[in-house]
Amino acid sequence: MGFKIAVAGATGNVGREMLDILEERGFPADEIAPLASRRSIGTEVSYGDKTLKVRALEDYDFSDTDLCLMSAGGEVSKKMSPAIGKAGCIVIDNSSAWRYDSDVPLIVPEVNPDAIEGFRKKNIIANPNCSTAQLVVALKPLHDAATIKRIVVSTYQSVSGAGKDGMDELFNQSRAVFVSDPIETKKFTKRIAFNVIPHIDVFMEDGYTKEEWKILAETKKMLDPKIRVTATAVRVPVFVGHAEAVNIEFEKPITADEARDILREAPGCLVVDKHEDGGYVTPHECAGDDATYISRIREDATVENGLALWVVSDNLRKGAALNTIQVAELLVAKGLIQPKKQAA
Repeated sequence: MGFKIAVAGATGNVGREMLDILEERGFPADEIAPLASRRSIGTEVSYGDKTLKVRALEDYDFSDTDLCLMSAGGEVSKKMSPAIGKAGCIVIDNSSAWRYDSDVPLIVPEVNPDAIEGFRKKNIIANPNCSTAQLVVALKPLHDAATIKRIVVSTYQSVSGAGKDGMDELFNQSRAVFVSDPIETKKFTKRIAFNVIPHIDVFMEDGYTKEEWKILAETKKMLDPKIRVTATAVRVPVFVGHAEAVNIEFEKPITADEARDILREAPGCLVVDKHEDGGYVTPHECAGDDATYISRIREDATVENGLALWVVSDNLRKGAALNTIQVAELLVAKGLIQPKKQAA
């Protein structure tokens, strides 16, 4: 007997991706309930070869539902996730609402699977920020091998990280450039078409943005609180796929060849690293794929035990929807969840 799954935020980019991945990976679900705000009631979404009608999240009864895959935004999650958890439904949340709560595990299955058992305190599990998810998948096996001391990250984040409005703005601005129409800026602080913007999320008192702080805080929570992290987060005119230039300083010696060998064997990682034209991966190639791609692995002679590398992944999949489904699969694999219908 399979599970009953609710997908909250089913009409958004990530919600639709969750529905696709649930079906693709054959997750053992007997029933799928797509949920969104009341204004989306009756909207049709696809699940495999089925068409499902969206119901109102606010009115839904979670008492007979096993899992809620939540991608409805932080404010909605703060308001609703505790009550959903108390109804006996495990929430896997994709927003930033619960990531820094000490009673909520922040999980990337390839990185810290054992931490998932802490979900029982609130029946909530958090997904990391999209840029952090791919980063820690690449860092974990290297940290295990040589112990990371410090990380400097520069991100190149696609507009899909800002939702459908961000993708629409890049499309509309790009078209306006070619037909000499006025360029309207609504979602981003400056024009994004044929431009890059070193600003994601709000500014904090120390001059860093919230997005940059998330990378720091989440890496420490999942990987090691001793690691020093600094980041610069940049929005680029790419529709799907985040890229990161990562500089790492280790406690122990590690060569580029050793790092390649380690990463080739690491779960979730795919090394494409040839020293030739095109011997690396860009966001365009990774869109639609599950792997975290790693290229440009090289030694950094400016620090002791240093490496530099390039990390690319589909932010809608590993950065959000795929990781959510993998967390659900981990709950099943560890025997931490049973279908309520079966229990009854």
